[in-house]
Amino acid sequence: MTTSPPPHARAHSFNAAAAQYAANRPSYPPALFDAIEELAGRPLAGARVVDTGAGTGISTARLHARGADVIAVEPGAGMAAELRRALPGVPVVRGDGNALPLADHSADLLTYAQAWHWTDPARSVPEAIRVLRPGGALALWWNTSAAGIGWIAEAGARAARHFGLDTRAENRDLEPAGVDPSGRLEFTRRVVRWSRRVPLDTHLANLGSHSVFLIDTPDRSAAYLAEEREHVLAVFPDGVVEETYDVVLLLARTPAA
Repeated sequence: MTTSPPPHARAHSFNAAAAQYAANRPSYPPALFDAIEELAGRPLAGARVVDTGAGTGISTARLHARGADVIAVEPGAGMAAELRRALPGVPVVRGDGNALPLADHSADLLTYAQAWHWTDPARSVPEAIRVLRPGGALALWWNTSAAGIGWIAEAGARAARHFGLDTRAENRDLEPAGVDPSGRLEFTRRVVRWSRRVPLDTHLANLGSHSVFLIDTPDRSAAYLAEEREHVLAVFPDGVVEETYDVVLLLARTPAA
């Protein structure tokens, strides 16, 4: 069994694969943003939103489309360049959640899509509280493999064995106690299920854009994906894959003034 790559190396691995990430990663369903508005107690339209760890702008684009006034914060040069190309009208600031390059009480909503787990909560929680206005909200979400679907569970088990991943630890990271061990913020948890149908090549390129593949040797990654192609074709012989996700949303509001 291999050991899980160090977080620092995994976090920086995306920059060399930014175009692959942008082209193949799944987006997020409208129901997620409906839930964010409900739990935050305000519409996204007109809200000052800071999308942190914005990557190539997948979540930034959805927030912008809902009428939010969005600033993207992204530490990686490759990812930031892809974001600027895709969303030339959205400001992009280089930085990360551990030390946000933003003024105190300057945001209505601070969002992290697939990104909070790259932060140190001992630093990122106080930073979120500092940057949010009174009554503002911190929203964290992840596209996770949908529970209860046989082929998806089998694929996840194959990946866990290959890369030596501790899936129980990763699941704990999606709970309030995992994202804020200090307990300073009170999170509400929602799960939104959705799916997309994509060609098999897109499905495999999506897999290959995850950090555990990017940091593995090219030969090992290629061999794994070749085997995975055969497994998935046995389930979807027409070559069109239905990927199903459970988006896990955690949202906490700061006290009103």
